Amino acid sequence: MKINLKSGIDKLLFGMKQNDVTAALGKPDKNYTDEDDNVIFVYNAHKIRLTFYQEEDLKLGYLVASSNDLEVYGFRLIGRKIADVKKDLATKEITKYTQETFDTFENYFNEDNWFILQTEFDEVVKFEIGAIINGKDEFDWKFPVKK
Repeated sequence: MKINLKSGIDKLLFGMKQNDVTAALGKPDKNYTDEDDNVIFVYNAHKIRLTFYQEEDLKLGYLVASSNDLEVYGFRLIGRKIADVKKDLATKEITKYTQETFDTFENYFNEDNWFILQTEFDEVVKFEIGAIINGKDEFDWKFPVKK
């Protein structure tokens, strides 16, 4: 599954509606509403969770994935040492991270591309990516709007 920074993962583009996603991936294994009334789709086979923002007309705005075949710029992420992943990403000029620690987990947040590499025991276990906010303080949706 190819990560497209600032746009989404594989066929999933920020701004898609639920019917666009089910057309691309089929029916989710689980779907529910979170505490903010956002709609969540879960696809077990893809190891991915999708969040459709309630306040944004239920557009796809956030993805959390942990599939072993996730890659960005041809670099695999999951199951690799964070130092190696950061070294690979540095070749693409991605070098700034804000680091947070929670128990045995550490998050490496890159604000420019709005993603988080989550590690446990120094190894990447999860990747999260959100839609970018543009200079007008609005979401920069990537999915073309149907007229």
